[in-house]
Amino acid sequence: MPVSLPPALELSLDLLRCPTCRTRHLHPGRGALRCPVGHTFDIARHGYASLLTGSRATSGDDAAMVQARERFLSTGTYAPLRKAVGRLAADAGSEQATVVDVGCGTGYYLAGVLDQLSGGRGLGLDTSVRALRSAARAHDRTAAVAWDVFRPFPLADGVADVVLDVFAPRNPAEFHRVLRPTGRLIVVRPTGRHLAELRERLPTMVAIDPAKEQRLHRALNPFFEATATEQVEYPATLTGPDALDLVAMTPSARHVSQADLNDDGFLPDQVTVSVLATTYQPRWPR
Repeated sequence: MPVSLPPALELSLDLLRCPTCRTRHLHPGRGALRCPVGHTFDIARHGYASLLTGSRATSGDDAAMVQARERFLSTGTYAPLRKAVGRLAADAGSEQATVVDVGCGTGYYLAGVLDQLSGGRGLGLDTSVRALRSAARAHDRTAAVAWDVFRPFPLADGVADVVLDVFAPRNPAEFHRVLRPTGRLIVVRPTGRHLAELRERLPTMVAIDPAKEQRLHRALNPFFEATATEQVEYPATLTGPDALDLVAMTPSARHVSQADLNDDGFLPDQVTVSVLATTYQPRWPR
């Protein structure tokens, strides 16, 4: 039986274009999205559309990582960060803003933004099928699409009022292309203090590059100008299961020994959450 078109995805069809022939219009039919030339892309029964073509990306979060992230985020530990992202997005766009979340994961931050925009709509891009299942139901105005963010986005030019990049890979040229001239990019990344207590206990966790800010500036500067940066930093109390999920929801889970994770007294009961959130405006002309 064909899958019905989710309402949020239907509202986002005008943003999409065929990734194969680059035709702007995709229309629904028989449980799929189709372009006028005939290229067809499945709509999963979980509510997201898969526009991936050719070789599939392999870096997306697996089921265990997504489940750990859902458990951890449900504790509210990152709620102050989510609120800050929502406020920055609300300041950057109107109540009817179109928000594209690149590397959206489970849609946690995108849903928080839409809670601040009464008439806004959101579109999340991610490679993880398991995460997209959650993202597609994260908010009634959120659509979700499977896509590799390192490739040209399956989006038309100048359709987004806000592009979010929260702890996610970056594609500056595509961010610039899909933003309106008045649009804004919001990039959230960790400082060197982020989860420092956890990384001290688990030195095999993925380290934060001390040159991260310089690399970010070099990558974005040809396309964007920073307009404001906000630091969000606070202590967060963790239970044992919370700490385990915090490790397991990141790629660091692949580098940490199971013996360390099984030692209940080894993980800290408090960590520092420390991130920078910067709003950028596009440079024009390009």
